[in-house]
Amino acid sequence: MKKILLAVVLGIAVGAGAQSAQPAQGQPATPPTSSVNPPTGSVNPPTGSVNPPTGQTTQTPAAAPAAAPVIKDPAEYNAYVAAIGQKDAAAKISGLEAFVTQYPNSVMKNQALEILMGTYQQSNNVKKTMETAAKLLAADPCNVRGLALLTYFDRVLAQGGDPNAKQLSGDAGKYGQQGLDCAPKFVKPEGTTDADFQKLKDQTKGIFSAGVGWAALQDKDYPKAIQFLKAAVDGNPPDSQKDFFLVYPLALAYLTPVDAKTPLDPANNVNGIWYAARAAALAPPQAEAGVEKYARSQYVKFHAGDDGWAEVLAAAKANGAQVAIKPAPTPAEQAHAMVLATTPDKMDFAQWQFVFTNGAQVDQDTVWNTIKGKAVQMNGTIISTTPTEFSIAGSSDDIEAKKADITLKFEDKVPAKMIPKDGASFDFQGEPASYTPNPFMMVMEKGRLLNAKPAAPAAHKPPVHHKPAAN
Repeated sequence: MKKILLAVVLGIAVGAGAQSAQPAQGQPATPPTSSVNPPTGSVNPPTGSVNPPTGQTTQTPAAAPAAAPVIKDPAEYNAYVAAIGQKDAAAKISGLEAFVTQYPNSVMKNQALEILMGTYQQSNNVKKTMETAAKLLAADPCNVRGLALLTYFDRVLAQGGDPNAKQLSGDAGKYGQQGLDCAPKFVKPEGTTDADFQKLKDQTKGIFSAGVGWAALQDKDYPKAIQFLKAAVDGNPPDSQKDFFLVYPLALAYLTPVDAKTPLDPANNVNGIWYAARAAALAPPQAEAGVEKYARSQYVKFHAGDDGWAEVLAAAKANGAQVAIKPAPTPAEQAHAMVLATTPDKMDFAQWQFVFTNGAQVDQDTVWNTIKGKAVQMNGTIISTTPTEFSIAGSSDDIEAKKADITLKFEDKVPAKMIPKDGASFDFQGEPASYTPNPFMMVMEKGRLLNAKPAAPAAHKPPVHHKPAAN
């Protein structure tokens, strides 16, 4: 798995806000809502390392409290209010850390941890942000803001090549799944419109899906990676669809075979090539050439040529709709193309063999009706002999495999001293009389040994490979 760059600014605002209460009177006081951005992360893409532009902020809903909690102890109340009232981030952090240490069972513990987590985030202290988020989740397992931050930061650090990337990837998947499981418990914050709340849910679902999908990709569970990374890419358009660091892993999930023996589903090829092209269009400058080379290689492998690639890449760069990608021609289509491109009497033996083995009957007939009964001079390799019949390998593939594909029959016995040894290369003449397609064998009659051995056969070029293109 190549290291790739993820640099996205994630801003998560506290929807309902942490609440405090006056002692005795029980009148809650609500501190200001915190809205902060984590630092931009940077890692190594296929070529180079860059910092792309920051993305859109994402708000996370918090459950609206049924009733505001009340701090009854005046000292506890004063410590809480003093901590959250600090304007200086360092002072606020110090005050909140002291509060949660001194009052571990406070009714405001969760709110204090959430504000502390946000303050660390605002201070670009990723380590302490994550540590505080973990403490918050220990007390409130479905705290959406804590789950979103841990899922996001674990994935960022893992994609950035952190030495502990394996554990971080697993944690991103764990917290992402926990966030998805908690989704039914999300409560619309007071004062939030239905449209805004739906947007919040879509954004957090995208964060959680990205974490689960990335973890699945590292575990080589490609179907699961496709499912969740696709959900992340589609979850918050247009921003998520322009996120190279979601799109490129999705392309890899589509294009990586489960194992060497299992070919990719054609639909995975098509989708993977498209998202690889999109990734090339979205890649940072240092990564663009490497990603485009990868995308093009996958296209050529699937399509058996680069014709049409420029159009696919142009559509991807234009942020257009996904375009159709035609697979490689079938063997029958390749055989038909051979017949259209070259007259049968100008084909070499390997091309005849390919058409007779793979072509439609009409193409086989076109070739056979042209060459049947016509004297052909060519070169081959002896597989075995009798005085009246030689078994010969005529195509390069069969010469390498030491497999006969021609039976050359003689009208008279060949003198023993003129019979070539097995494995010898020799020139001969014969007239095609019949053939069987699979396994391929052509019978040639009126065989003749040619005394002269020209550098190239008189009637045909040296045999060449003609295998179907890989799908």
